Amino acid sequence: MRTSRIWRGRRVTHGESTVNVENVRLQEYSWPFWPIFPLYPYGQRRTIRREVIKDTIWTFDQMQGVFYVVVPIRMTVVKLETGGLLVYAPVAPTRECIRLMQDLVAEYGDVKYIILPTISGLEHKVFVGPFARYFPSAQVFVAPQQWSFPVNLPLSWLGLPGKRTQVLPTDSSQAPFADEFDYAILGPIDLGPGRFAEVAFLHRRSHTLLVTDTIVSVPADPPAIVQIDPYPLLYHAKDRAYDIVADTQVNRRKGWQRITLFAFYFRPSVVDVPTWKDIFRDAQKAPERSRKAYFGFFPFKWQQQWQRSFEVLRGDGRIFVAPVLQSLILNRAPQETINWANQVAKWDFQWIIPCHFDAPIKAKPQEFRQAFSFLEKYPTGGLINSYSYPLPAEDFQVLRDIDEGLNKFGIVPPAKEKV
Repeated sequence: MRTSRIWRGRRVTHGESTVNVENVRLQEYSWPFWPIFPLYPYGQRRTIRREVIKDTIWTFDQMQGVFYVVVPIRMTVVKLETGGLLVYAPVAPTRECIRLMQDLVAEYGDVKYIILPTISGLEHKVFVGPFARYFPSAQVFVAPQQWSFPVNLPLSWLGLPGKRTQVLPTDSSQAPFADEFDYAILGPIDLGPGRFAEVAFLHRRSHTLLVTDTIVSVPADPPAIVQIDPYPLLYHAKDRAYDIVADTQVNRRKGWQRITLFAFYFRPSVVDVPTWKDIFRDAQKAPERSRKAYFGFFPFKWQQQWQRSFEVLRGDGRIFVAPVLQSLILNRAPQETINWANQVAKWDFQWIIPCHFDAPIKAKPQEFRQAFSFLEKYPTGGLINSYSYPLPAEDFQVLRDIDEGLNKFGIVPPAKEKV
């Protein structure tokens, strides 16, 4: 005899429950448009909602990466004093994500504003149009001078709703949410084939700064969203292709710290690449040689002092500018970037919520400003402290090689002198 039960409004029998429940689960996390920007975990994206400031600010974390170098990508939702919600940098609108959003809408009012705070970050831009379709009364505001590659297309062709999408005014006092927010626009910075820009938002009432990519802070332990599926963490916790890594918190932390080094430096100085002969030989010994395990290939050999490199990068949770922005983007416009950082540092904030890595971060405006001292010949105040000390030069080698190659072929303009 088969009994039945209800699963989210659908009656299923025990004989078929495993299949049906699995289908429901997959539908909850499904992101069918992943081929547009094919990053892991591809068509399945989990979402974690966290209340950062009670009844005021919530973060929605998802996960994405390449070659199991997985990091959080984050949307921030702010309750407006006049009722309704503002959404900064939408993430993939899966059923789970929208259900979590609708819970907030039911309690605090509809989404009034959706903000795209970047012009170059496809990992943020690709979600705005699909997300906006779930909230047809929301106004969409985008950073100025949006562009697309290889052809510069109208925003409506990129999926943004044409009739309710507009560019953020240069003067933040002209925005319809000016009573509650200030914002400052960095850029656009000319990068040859494209441009870089970012819009930092200040929510005055909560003293919270919202940024996209410029500022980050690294947690010692892997974020919750990354731990839902620990496979990438355990993959990078291996020392050799044929290691069998137990799922322990120590190994998850080890994998996370190595992932962080890859994410920031591409190839940190503390990792060597074995010869192809050794890579193939070790792959044959791997206990798992499935497609998921990259057929046993593990082309990394970590040096003994690798953890020290992570500790220097993290710096006890300090805020800093990601190395790729330091080496390839912001150094193309050092004075403009410093001017922007000075403007933001005049605001009264106590918390920073970036779109990646740790959040919220307890930080002062002075600490924010000092994070950009890498652009100065003589750092502000003449001091090098825990927030402004430079990252190890040897870890920037791959980024320097990329920079030299781009300059050699005239693909991007050269870096400018420090100010």
